[in-house]
Amino acid sequence: MAGSLNKVQLIGNVGADPEIRRTQDGRPIANLRLATSETWKDKDSGERREKTEWHTVVCFNEGLCKVIEQYVGKGDKLYIEGQLQTRKWQDQQGNDRYSTEIVLQNFNGTLTMLSGKRDDDRGGDSSGGRSSHGGDNYQGGGGRDPNAGSQGGRQDQRGNFKRDLDDDIPF
Repeated sequence: MAGSLNKVQLIGNVGADPEIRRTQDGRPIANLRLATSETWKDKDSGERREKTEWHTVVCFNEGLCKVIEQYVGKGDKLYIEGQLQTRKWQDQQGNDRYSTEIVLQNFNGTLTMLSGKRDDDRGGDSSGGRSSHGGDNYQGGGGRDPNAGSQGGRQDQRGNFKRDLDDDIPF
């Protein structure tokens, strides 16, 4: 058995449009905030209570960054799978600060879009690149086409799935 495991799985809503930055050599880094909530009924008052936890997600996978940049926006529901990392940095006063983030690395990250159809101008079509009947799944992999990792044999996010269904069945 392995000595340890560092794996985080979250389903939540994106709190603001993702921020895409680039390294000096042009590689993208996506940052987003994901909110997870739990609700319960207070035993004493009978009122419904809610607690929201905010998570910082950082993506270094180039393919996933492209998907995030093109298709993910504020309010979208996502499933992400990555690793927990804490980094140390210094503020302007020289004090040590710590940030704990969920990191999607090149070979170790998954992003599944759970939001349904959305009418907006991202992606150039009315579905915003999303399937209206389910989530689109992208997994990290070195240099892979981000559209090649989606489920259902889909090769492109903009309609090849429907074209594939029109093929003649040989039996």
